[in-house]
Amino acid sequence: MIASLVFLISAVAEHTISPQQLLRSAAAALAGQHSGLCLLVLAAGRGADRTSAPRTPGHTDGAFLFPQMTMDPAAKIAAGEHEWEPNFVDYLFLAFNTSTAFSPTDVPVLSRWAKILMMIQSLISLLVIACWPGVP
Repeated sequence: MIASLVFLISAVAEHTISPQQLLRSAAAALAGQHSGLCLLVLAAGRGADRTSAPRTPGHTDGAFLFPQMTMDPAAKIAAGEHEWEPNFVDYLFLAFNTSTAFSPTDVPVLSRWAKILMMIQSLISLLVIACWPGVP
C-alpha cells in the first residue's frame, strides 16, 4: 500500500498520469487501504476484543470500544443485540471513518498498536487526497 502511494505521488509530481488514471488509482488505493486495514484489524483485534476477561460490564479488554460493548445488558436484549460481537462490517465502518474523517468516530481506540495503525491509515488517506489537487 505504501509503495503504491509512493508511485502515485511520484507520477503526479512528474505529470506522467492522466486525471482519469489518477482518480482510478487513488480510488483503488483507498479501497485497498480500507479493505486491507479492516482485515488486519479484524484479525488482530477480534481476538483481543472477544477473549479477554471483562474489565467493566459490557466491555472486554480489547483494542477498540464499540458502542454496543457499553450497552446495559437489558438494553442489549431490548435492541436485539444481546449476542452482538464486532464483525467485518463493524471494522470496515471504523476503517472508512478513520480514512475520511482522519479519526475514529464512535469507536474509541484503546491499545497502542491500534492507535499506531489508525495513525498510519489516516496519513495514507491524507497523502492520497493531497495528490488530487496536483492533477494538471
